[in-house]
Amino acid sequence: MSDILIVDDERDIRELIADILKDEGFQTRVAANSDEAMAELNAAEPSLMILDIWLKDSRMDGIDILKQVKRNNPEVPVIIISGHGNIEIAVAAIRQGAYDFIEKPFNIDQLMVVINRAMETSRLRRENSSLKRGDVKLADMLGISASFKRLRDNLEKVAKSNGRVMLTGEPGAGKELAARYIHANSPRARAPFVTVSCATIEPERMEEVLFGRETPERGVEPGLLEQAHGGVIYFDEVADMPVGTQPKILRVLTEQQFSRSGGADRVRVDLRVVSSTNRDLAVEIAGGRFRQELFDRLNVVPVVVPSLAERRDDIPLLAQHFIEEFNRDQGLTPRALPDETVAALQSMRWPGNIRQLRNVIERVLILAEDSGPIQPAELEPQGASSENGEALSLGPQITALALREARELFEREYLLAQINRFGGNISRTAQFVGMERSALHRKLKSLGVVGGVRIDDEMMAGK
Repeated sequence: MSDILIVDDERDIRELIADILKDEGFQTRVAANSDEAMAELNAAEPSLMILDIWLKDSRMDGIDILKQVKRNNPEVPVIIISGHGNIEIAVAAIRQGAYDFIEKPFNIDQLMVVINRAMETSRLRRENSSLKRGDVKLADMLGISASFKRLRDNLEKVAKSNGRVMLTGEPGAGKELAARYIHANSPRARAPFVTVSCATIEPERMEEVLFGRETPERGVEPGLLEQAHGGVIYFDEVADMPVGTQPKILRVLTEQQFSRSGGADRVRVDLRVVSSTNRDLAVEIAGGRFRQELFDRLNVVPVVVPSLAERRDDIPLLAQHFIEEFNRDQGLTPRALPDETVAALQSMRWPGNIRQLRNVIERVLILAEDSGPIQPAELEPQGASSENGEALSLGPQITALALREARELFEREYLLAQINRFGGNISRTAQFVGMERSALHRKLKSLGVVGGVRIDDEMMAGK
């Protein structure tokens, strides 16, 4: 960020400062009066402002402009300059939020020192603000599966652009992590990443939360859109956005500006929008719960985030990552993952996807009675079951069957679980269960299983 706005009614002074700054590598804009200054501010927020205190033929003087800037653009440092400087004016400017005060005629070296110091202070303030929100952390993603690699490739492609992205996928599949990955690998990586949790914000408060508000008692309270200026705004579960708010967001996407609740000033923002949903927006549109125009604006680049069931090869890597994370962040004792436990994890159903896997690992580590390897039996209290139904037990389901039928039932469920564990890869399944591939094909056919699906289930699905 190196854009500096120079506001001075003396043309020679404006051009002199602009020429000096251009020689130093800065981009500059100039304004001769308050109207031009406010127009430039609304067009795009500068990195720094150099403001003359006395402006001829202007509706506002420098102090009035300073008040507006500190109210609407609080992150912009303002350096006041004046040829009629005195202690009272300097104190008034500093109290109103000016970074520093320089009296005309000024020393060029002195001016450059103040400008560089103000720019560095502003940069550190922005970084500190982002760190407090937890925004500046690398959105790392882990996986080796083919579906994960496709996802990562797609995210890397869209990260370099400024296009709006719509992420779709099951709850807990990692849509927000994908959005953070886009942000962390984009030209906006050093700017804010702000999440709008559409499903948790009360509908009657949504517009105030998004647009902010102005009241005589509390002054300006920026909303999430304003906080995300220059960076990424992430609409999490956008299908839950109130219908009444949707046209206003559509207008923001079109105009890149809005007014705060209770305010008259137009606030201009530069935003990249990423959205996510686990619902079918076509159904929501047909039901009148989501606007077609907003969908068209948001769905410029659709990206599907695969479920954990499509990423079973990634489960060992993810589980180990969570073990290390809980050891580092919570001090929980790390435990090994033996092959039989990995196999159990890969065979389970995960309706909650990665979030559920993380919860299971955390629970197992918290309830551990020793630091030995995690055993498959410890996973059961979570309620996750085999991919193809309830876990087999010696109850009426088994004991009522003849031995041959019971064996066939076990073999069918066991092979289905292994096929799903290896993502439908018959060769890897055969290698694991210790059978020749051709023998496994014959066994699956005899059990009524084709491609990881029971033949009778396929027939029912086709009806």
